[in-house]
Amino acid sequence: MSRRKTERLLGLVVCLLSSERYLTATQIRDAVPGYPDSFDAFKRMFERDKEELRELGIPLETGANSPVEEEAGYRIPRQAYMLPEIRLEPDEAAVLALAARVWRQAELAGAAAGALLKLRAAGVDAEETMQPGIEPRLRAGEAAFGPLWQAVRDRRPVSFDYRAAGRSEAQRRNLQPWGVVNRHGRWYVAGHDTGRGAVRVFRLSRIDGPVEFSGPPGSVTVPEGTDVRETVRQWDSPPPPQRSAVLRVRRGAGHGIRRYASSEQPDPAGSGSWDLVRAPFSDVGWFAEHIASFGTDVIAVEPADLREAVMTQLKGALA
Repeated sequence: MSRRKTERLLGLVVCLLSSERYLTATQIRDAVPGYPDSFDAFKRMFERDKEELRELGIPLETGANSPVEEEAGYRIPRQAYMLPEIRLEPDEAAVLALAARVWRQAELAGAAAGALLKLRAAGVDAEETMQPGIEPRLRAGEAAFGPLWQAVRDRRPVSFDYRAAGRSEAQRRNLQPWGVVNRHGRWYVAGHDTGRGAVRVFRLSRIDGPVEFSGPPGSVTVPEGTDVRETVRQWDSPPPPQRSAVLRVRRGAGHGIRRYASSEQPDPAGSGSWDLVRAPFSDVGWFAEHIASFGTDVIAVEPADLREAVMTQLKGALA
């Protein structure tokens, strides 16, 4: 299914699901982006879209808002659309949550929002809903996410300026992308760096400026057996720990720190809201950046060089 058709069908579902009234074909054509201006061409396309929605199992109703209305309208009743209670295993829930995070920030969200705005402008009471019932907590706010996701999908090489950790200036990188994955709340792209002639992993938040396509679709080949998530994990994992840090971690937070902790105990000065956590580390720069990513929920107490490095990270983010 093409991206244009996917956006149109998504806009149609959101449009019909968000209105409690039956919407006429004219209202739908005006509200949902992607339909042609010609009414005859619209009717043919709309008929195909209705059949496709029904084949997907979406309950599309036909009716009228009052006995005096001659033109039939359409809507998707929420009670029929909503899924019954589903019990998921933890790994199944994690996969669905990740998919929802991607959907939340994909370009498709714009099509849905546009349909709602047009409905409200036409005087139709359209209520915004969260579909499909999963509340994503993670947002892919980096501007590079969209074009890199598209490049991976279309197997296209890309070029971008990248500012590596500890460098003040960005360097031009040419990449054959294999996949975009999330690890510990950060987005990464992995692939073959043609300039270095080796596999490389890049953190999206360090990409400076736009991502440009540097080749035609289908020109990137992902090696057989490649595990992009494992590639990112190996790149992102710190070396074997040699030192120990004492951290103040807010209760109910900092799980990415706690999972590697060697000990935890309530902080006597924390009024019951903080814990003292001792965690192993090796690389000060890497661990300081990791601690800073938790914001005010994790505070470095010692050693002094780690505490100073965390403060530097936070001051840089503030600037």
